Amino acid sequence: MIVVKILFVICALFSANVLLATPKVDTSNDRVKTKIVVPYKKLGVLKPKDVSQTKNNITVGCETLDRDYANYDCYKEYLTPLGARKIRLQGGWAKTEKQKGVYDFNWLDNIINDAVSRGITPLLQTSYGNPIYVGGGTPFLAGGMPSSPEALIAWDKWVAEMAKRYAGKVEWEMWNEPDIRNITQKHRIATVKNNIRTAEIIKKYDANAKIAALSLAKLNPKFLEEHLKLFVKAGKLDIFTWVSYHGYRYRPEESYFEVDGMRSVLKKYSSKVILRQGENGAPSKGFFGGALSKYNWSELTQAKWDLRRMLGDWGRGIETCVFSISDMHYSKTDAIKVNNVKGLLQTDENHKVVHIKMAYYAVQNLVSVFDILDEQKGKFIVDKKYAEQIHSFGYLDVDSKMPVYTIWFGDLIPTEKNITIPVKATLPNGVKISSPIWIDILTGGVYEIPADDIQRNGDSLLIKNLPVYDSPIIVTDKSIVDFVR
Repeated sequence: MIVVKILFVICALFSANVLLATPKVDTSNDRVKTKIVVPYKKLGVLKPKDVSQTKNNITVGCETLDRDYANYDCYKEYLTPLGARKIRLQGGWAKTEKQKGVYDFNWLDNIINDAVSRGITPLLQTSYGNPIYVGGGTPFLAGGMPSSPEALIAWDKWVAEMAKRYAGKVEWEMWNEPDIRNITQKHRIATVKNNIRTAEIIKKYDANAKIAALSLAKLNPKFLEEHLKLFVKAGKLDIFTWVSYHGYRYRPEESYFEVDGMRSVLKKYSSKVILRQGENGAPSKGFFGGALSKYNWSELTQAKWDLRRMLGDWGRGIETCVFSISDMHYSKTDAIKVNNVKGLLQTDENHKVVHIKMAYYAVQNLVSVFDILDEQKGKFIVDKKYAEQIHSFGYLDVDSKMPVYTIWFGDLIPTEKNITIPVKATLPNGVKISSPIWIDILTGGVYEIPADDIQRNGDSLLIKNLPVYDSPIIVTDKSIVDFVR
């Protein structure tokens, strides 16, 4: 009987440990499995690179910590092996100042200091409001900016305290999605005033601060221009480094007509301020909370979407962000009232990581090769019948001067299928590529392109039957890619 009791206790403890165990990042060669069939010899798998081995400017979202919809301490150990060098989070006025004039920055110090110690730069947002002040807004998305004299004075003091505390440690972004519901001229004026007011306080204590203006939810060149005119009228546009936008689309490539228009508009008003993508990501399940919810998503289609968005941005020279590192468990009082499952990590109701999604490894794979995507130069030339469906970008690795190309089908929302289509593709300056390889970024698989599939013609390199599908692949030379066999 005693033996039985001991065995029962051991089993119970083992079961508890299994339930409490945090999944470890998989480093095996088959960490991502799909049904893709590649007609080439497999050489190995991309070697992941942690933050200390990269130099990218990729941002990964760490949002909603201000409202406790996620927990930084539960996922922080996954940031270093992911390799992205920036995180984005809200500053959380209401969480910091629960009693008028009394600040408790311990929660935010923990995050900022930990991230910086890992070599990661926080992008700190001045969001949201604080209901302890009349006219102070709420802590939630679309909860209203501070508007009363008392609330504005308190806002100024909170921003100043943050700026003094985190000067030189963080980059900054203004109030998140001020246009999520409000689109009148009155609201545009309020947004610009808030941005200028806040940025000037930050600059007072952090003279070299890099600050992103607007953080717009909408993609609309005319709408952006209406804001820019107000900044210019005040003579304050060039105090900002960036203008950031979100603009979710079910097919990520749909956004770029408007993005290109926004960039053109911005150039009319400033030669210094840069357009950047501040928040974008796909869910891993359909019909949950937030943008893009009305589609039957999976981990596979989430991973494809995230890669297409990130490489679509970067191919146009736009700094990119993937939203978000962790699933977010929203409260019923917020604008989004159900869980937002755009995380690269699946979490339970206690915010504990219970599963590493396919998208985490896909982004990790992209990060491992991102630093060779240096200088935009050329793109694939493909059969005319595929020209409207294919998205392609060419780069030059600055260190090796070796060309690197990305390509994928972007005419549809990502699908569950992984069937490649052979495409006749020419690399216009591919002459330097002596050992061509084909990389599936999603799985990390590295494959040798056979000699009989290649034809050289002057400075160009023709691949007769290049496998292409609805997730990005890379073609480059074997010599500049780190992979394990």
